[in-house]
Amino acid sequence: ANTYYTLLMLDEQLAISRQTEEAWKETVASTRALMNAGMANESAVSQMEATCYQVQGSVLDLQKQISQTENSLALLLAETPRHYERGSLQQQQFPADFSVGIPVQMLSGRPDVRSAERSLEAAFYGTNQARSAFYPSITLSGNAGWTNSAGSMILNPGKFLASAVGSLTQPLFNRGQVVAQYRIARARQEEAALGFQQSLLNAGSEVNDALTAYQTSQGKKLLLDKQVASLQTALKSTSLLMEHGNTTYLEVLTARQTLLSAQLSQTANHFTEIQSLINLFQALGGGQD
Repeated sequence: ANTYYTLLMLDEQLAISRQTEEAWKETVASTRALMNAGMANESAVSQMEATCYQVQGSVLDLQKQISQTENSLALLLAETPRHYERGSLQQQQFPADFSVGIPVQMLSGRPDVRSAERSLEAAFYGTNQARSAFYPSITLSGNAGWTNSAGSMILNPGKFLASAVGSLTQPLFNRGQVVAQYRIARARQEEAALGFQQSLLNAGSEVNDALTAYQTSQGKKLLLDKQVASLQTALKSTSLLMEHGNTTYLEVLTARQTLLSAQLSQTANHFTEIQSLINLFQALGGGQD
């Protein structure tokens, strides 16, 4: 999913860079016309051309990144490298908001949490098994008489008494070994409990990080939208002022470069927003039903 949406982000940045490239070509032509009219100099034209070449180089870099990302996606899908049909970044639809609180029970869907939970269960039963070693496997069951650990009745208790006494006293003679096994089992249970707690803490931290990243991207989205709108207005005004001789080409150069940077940041922030949703889905072990 990250690779796919990376492709959409690169497509969007490529489209912005191509639009900027065309705008720079028009600016170069306009500046050359102003130079021929005596309203600009050769330095202004050279500066505009150099910046246009820089943008053209960025377009080639983005095309290379898109090709490499498509190859990575093909590798993940075990396919031969090819061009993938896809939508645009702006067309993607996602949930508008999320509830502030996420129940801890939702983390039980994560594979690492489930594994830690099973390890804790196994350690708990291992401790109970070690504790049962303190007691013999012979039981008294009232009217049923003597029974062994398999639950079958002992027909001759008198004859069985010797082995019963041995079974009763065996844990006493092996007490050191039994105690050691019990302590080891308890230690393993404590270790499993700490591992389970740590898995929950790690899972909760990843969920919180993903939510924070999403909320931050949402907040930055509004600011970046306003910034791009303001810079577009500033560029338009600066270009008009240069055509009428009230400002220099450097101000137009700065305005257009600042706008390009803001548009690319806007696209990158949109991708970060989508990526945070992917990370949240993964952190929750696959989302919720």
